[in-house]
This record gives sequence, structure tokens and C-alpha cells, in this order.
Amino acid sequence: MRTDSSPGTLPAREHLPAAPAGTPVLDVVIPVYNEEKDLQPCVRRLHEHLDRTFPYAFRITIADNASTDTTPQVAGRLAAEIPEVTTFRLEQKGRGRALRAVWSASDAPVLAYMDVDLSTDLNALLPLVAPLISGHSDLAIGSRLARSSRVVRGPKREFISRAYNLILRGSLQARFSDAQCGFKAIRRDVAQVLLPLVEDTGWFFDTEMLVLAERAGLRIHEVPVDWVDDPDSTVHIVRTATDDLKGVWRVGKALATGSLPLDRIARPFGDDPRDRDIKDVPKGLARQLVGFCVVGALSTLFYLLLYSGFRVFSGSQIANALALLVSAVANTAANRRLTFGVRGRGGAVRHQAQGLVVFGIGLALTSGSLAALNAATAEPAHSTELAVLVAANLAATVLRFLLFRAWVFPDRREDDSPAPAPYDTTPYDAAPHGTTPFRAGQTPYGTAPFRAGAAADGTWPDATLQLLPVRPHDSDSRDLR
Repeated sequence: MRTDSSPGTLPAREHLPAAPAGTPVLDVVIPVYNEEKDLQPCVRRLHEHLDRTFPYAFRITIADNASTDTTPQVAGRLAAEIPEVTTFRLEQKGRGRALRAVWSASDAPVLAYMDVDLSTDLNALLPLVAPLISGHSDLAIGSRLARSSRVVRGPKREFISRAYNLILRGSLQARFSDAQCGFKAIRRDVAQVLLPLVEDTGWFFDTEMLVLAERAGLRIHEVPVDWVDDPDSTVHIVRTATDDLKGVWRVGKALATGSLPLDRIARPFGDDPRDRDIKDVPKGLARQLVGFCVVGALSTLFYLLLYSGFRVFSGSQIANALALLVSAVANTAANRRLTFGVRGRGGAVRHQAQGLVVFGIGLALTSGSLAALNAATAEPAHSTELAVLVAANLAATVLRFLLFRAWVFPDRREDDSPAPAPYDTTPYDAAPHGTTPFRAGQTPYGTAPFRAGAAADGTWPDATLQLLPVRPHDSDSRDLR
């Protein structure tokens, strides 16, 4: 349950509204570099699958990463022959750079990408994007590591993939199962505010995007996939793994220091059902109790270690005060984020100040217990001191939870929270796609040119397309071919 006052910059999750047939709902990006051999069969196979099975209008965008062979010419011919295909040329390499450029310029409300080798079975494409269209999820990924996935690949790549995801879980606390599967989708409104926070322009782009989205509380949908390894893949495994580890260190450091403004991509208060007031059901009480107990147990151990260390060179009262002060600051910070779900830096100083008041109460309980023990016994044993302190801390812990829940991190009420911003459902006309190749920095979709950092300063064009299933009786200009 989020209890901070920040409403976030994203609207509440909603099903994308309907719009005239022919408006592209899905934009599938295929990043390529020197893929003159595989590009044409890939695009034709993908187009045939979407045309046959996808119930909405779509677009396929070829993102050419500075290819030096005939890939641009092949892409241009495909764009000229197939109305739903367009091409985008970048003069620099990098999969992340290509996705950022095309997704930033696209007018489609759902954005996806897949590798040109089509290792992932295309039957997973509709399950991938359906939760984004419905508003259920913010991002979606194909997972080769899910229990029901069916994967064919060698032991070397299997080991590297699983080892990398274990590293992510251990270092960045990632809960998604597969960071590097080349089969992902994102809602356009989420991409507008998330992409400016992603620094990487290469293969780590996927991981960084997913970690930031997860830390901001966005929902990531996972789809088990059927995946067959491409033995002719041009990915340099060692260099990619090295760059990924550097990215893990950079993102982990940024998360630890709090330098990432994750509140920019937070959903508004009330979007999460745990924010709601439900009669006879305490809001998040069970989860908060579990989190508080875990944090409390670790804090108590930390406190006892500190007390034992300070007791070496000071008296019991001074050692107790110092140990309790340090552990109280750590306890308040941990409970703020893990138990009560407060994100961002807003109110952190106030919360710590209130936590120190709670610390004062705990200090009075523990110090009073020590004073009573010293009054009863002239030289109590160290083990007896620890036992008394444990008992006093248990009593202080119960009181601390009650004060944290009712005073430091109180539940917000709907009346106190700002109303979520509605979607902009005003339709707008997009220029016909797939007719003319275009260069990096240009937009073929009738929107303003994209520039790096535009979303960060609030200059993004804000429009959400309306959707309508394309049925056989609909009149669609795509049929005139």
C-alpha cells in the first residue's frame, strides 16, 4: 500500500478506448543490423501472422541500426510493397537506442519489439499485448524461464541466461524471470515517462527498463513462450555479459543512493486495490505485520550487535542509547519502504523525525528496564542484561508498530488523494504509414519530432489512441490492395 502523497505522473490503469478502424493499435519494432538475408522472410512472416490473427490495426517498423550491407534497401522495398510496414534509419548502433527512438516517435498506444530471427513463436504475440490493451498491465515480457515455456537451446546459453537472472534477483531484487528475451511490449503512456530514465542504449536497455518499472510499482505481465535458439546469432556473448554486469552495478548504485526519480512513473493513489477502504478488512494489515516482524527481527539483531560493540568501551546506558539510535534510523527507513510502501524522498525527513520520537519512547522503556535491573542487582551478568533488553524491546516493538501505522505512516483516504488524470481520448489523424522511408529524428506518424530528454521536461505530445477491433465487414483502406 502506497502512503506517500505523490499522485504520480501516470493515469490510473484503464482499458484503451475504441477508435476508428485503421488506426494502428500495435507497433511492432524489429531492430536490425546487417540482416539483409533474414529481414525479408521475417517481416513477411510476421505480417502474414498479424494480418491473419490480430484483431486490431497494426504497424511493423524496421529499425535499422546503421547497417553497412543492403539491409536499408531491403527495408525500403518491404515498406513500399506492404502498407503496414515502415522503416526507420539510425546512424548509430545499439538495440536500446533503436527502441528508444522508434517507441518515442510512434503514435500507437501499444509498442512491442522482437528479434529479427523470430526465435519466439508468434502465437505468444497476442497474449503478450492483450493485458496492455485491457489496462491490466503496464509492460509485458516473453519468458523462456517460466515453468510452461518450451525452449530449445544449448547448455552454454542456458547457463548464461539463468546465471544472469540469478544475479538480477540477488543484486537488484528483480522478480521478473527473464530479462533478455527479445520479445517485449509496453504501453505508450508508460514509455513516455519511463524511457527518459533509461540510460543504456545497448543490450542492457531491457533489463534497466524492467528494473525501474518494477521498482516504481508498475505491473509486468509474463508470457511463457516457445523459443528456439538461433545458431547463427551475431550477439557477442562475452562482451554483452560484461556490459550487462556494468549496467547492474550502475543501476544498483543509483537505486541505493535514491538518485532515480521513480515517483515520476508511479500510478496515482487509488489505482492499487490495496489503497481502497474495504469494510471490516484492515488495509494491508496482514502484509504490514509480516514486513514489520521481518524488519523488527533484523533490527533487533542489528541492535544487539551494536550494543555489544559499544559496551566494550562504554557503560550500559550509553551503549544502549547509541545502539538504539543507529538501529532506529535504519528501522524507520526499512519500515518506510518495505512495510508501508512509501516511495520517493517526499516526507522522508518528517518520517525520520517522527521515528526518533518513537525511538525516544523505546529508549525510555529499555533504559528504564536497565535501571530497574541495576537497582535490583549491583553487577548483573551480560547475558542477563541482554535478556532484559530483549523483553523491553519486544514491548517497544509492539508500541512502535502501532505508532508507525497510526501516526508516522497513516493510511490515506480517498478524500485526501487527488483524482487520477483521465485519459485523453480525443482522436487525432496520423499520417499514412509505410509509404516513405525516413531518417533518425523524423517521425512518420504525424507527430512532433522527438528529441532526447523531451519527456523529462514535460514536452511530450500527450494523446491516447482509441481502439476498435477490425472485423471482416469493416471498411478499411488496408483492404484496397
